[in-house]
Amino acid sequence: MHDVSLLETLIADLVTDLPAAIRLEKVVKTLRTHFHCGAVVILKREQEMLRPIASVGLAREALGRRYLIAQHPRLAAITAAREAIRFEPDSPLPDPYDGLIEESPDGMLAVHDCMGISLYIEGQIWGVLTLDALTPGTFDEHTMHALQRASLLVEAAVRMSMIEEHVRALRNQPRDNQQRYSNSIHENHDIIGRSSRLMNVMQELAVVAQSDLPVLLLGETGVGKELFARQLHQQSTRSQQPLIYVNCAALPETLAESELFGHTRGAFSGASQERAGRFDSADGGTIFLDEVGELPLSIQAKLLRVLQNGEIQRLGSDRSHRVNVRIVAATNRDLQQQVKTGDFRADLYHRLSVYPLPIPPLRERDDDIALLAGHFLELNRTRIGVRALRLSPAAEQALHRYDWPGNVRELEHTISRAAIKALSRGAHRNDIVTIDAALLDLPITATQPTLPEQSTVEPAPYMALGTMSLRDAIDELQRQFILQALTKSGYNWAQAARLLDMDPSNLHKLASRLGLK
Repeated sequence: MHDVSLLETLIADLVTDLPAAIRLEKVVKTLRTHFHCGAVVILKREQEMLRPIASVGLAREALGRRYLIAQHPRLAAITAAREAIRFEPDSPLPDPYDGLIEESPDGMLAVHDCMGISLYIEGQIWGVLTLDALTPGTFDEHTMHALQRASLLVEAAVRMSMIEEHVRALRNQPRDNQQRYSNSIHENHDIIGRSSRLMNVMQELAVVAQSDLPVLLLGETGVGKELFARQLHQQSTRSQQPLIYVNCAALPETLAESELFGHTRGAFSGASQERAGRFDSADGGTIFLDEVGELPLSIQAKLLRVLQNGEIQRLGSDRSHRVNVRIVAATNRDLQQQVKTGDFRADLYHRLSVYPLPIPPLRERDDDIALLAGHFLELNRTRIGVRALRLSPAAEQALHRYDWPGNVRELEHTISRAAIKALSRGAHRNDIVTIDAALLDLPITATQPTLPEQSTVEPAPYMALGTMSLRDAIDELQRQFILQALTKSGYNWAQAARLLDMDPSNLHKLASRLGLK
């Protein structure tokens, strides 16, 4: 009967009208409750890697990780089988979530139970479903059979979410059968994040991608403008044609014209044969002009001609020919100011900025920091060859408090340095390696403790001496702080524990004693 109630609950989740991401979140929560386990994750296969798209019980950073199947033997075994697989508590195979289970004491996970099953959509492997328990013996033959039956409904939930997202995209953005969708199930794995700021940019980018308008990507150094340019090209009608990258800052002025537009034989010393330029290579596709504000004025005039007429003229030639190229440019400079100073042509600026698209800095994407950190932690775990690499709660708080003037690129370099430092200071490759705040080497002013922000929770009433005992006053203050942390974290107990700098298990015990559970 217990298994019947599970199937009924999953069916209810399946038929309820919910956004795709929320439906899958409900599915994993239902499975965790039924199987009494610590974490449940749905991962989508993308070529040779698996990407978490819905999870419960894992540290938030895990959602930003990309798991190469060949480097994770448990995931490889699950993808290779059609039926449920269980790994014994004493299995020598490392678990991809070692150190990432929220309820594990001190973030360490030495012994636990694990099982999983591959998910198939229309006869092709779509991804996997994994379940991890902290208590050995949680899973047995009966639970494996139950998971086998439940997986059919999980596959149906995935399929329904895909269909609903496709229908919604077709309704909003009608296109041909080669339309590429960007949503919670099919987002590009290069751009990581779920913050509202990022989602707004991605939605705007998906719309403008359908046109052939020139796009000017604006943003600080390190925000990832090249990734957004690639995403724009992938979602455009030119996605099957080339995307040509040009770093304008690296073009010597004497060679810039030849690189962009090509040259004829004998056009200059050393030009032994005719050569096509980058615009010829991009014909039919997209050219991405990175750091466009660095172009010399002489080249700006020729670029303007391409934008106006679609014509280029090779160096040394008196004839023009047409190219069909969409121009996407990017800069971290204030081009309007450069126009005022005469360093950038006003007419070219107006042609390039038909559709300006600002990319938000990392300090405005606070919700994405943990996901990005998880992604870089997994990359470095692979590079340095350790069993598991994780952040301590204090390190995660330090990342959130820092201002990130160098944005995503600076975060990547910070995580890479910290991982190498951890290994060089005595950590073993077979350990669950924890990066402490000190290893991040962030400015001390960025890691000063801050009190939880005020939320919708009313502050504690004034406690005058004699109105209550000292013990009751302390209990009331603790109760208010816990409620504030829970409200701020959306009642995510693990995140609330991090805000309060507490062990999650201790927070649960204290909340129970204070009558909050």
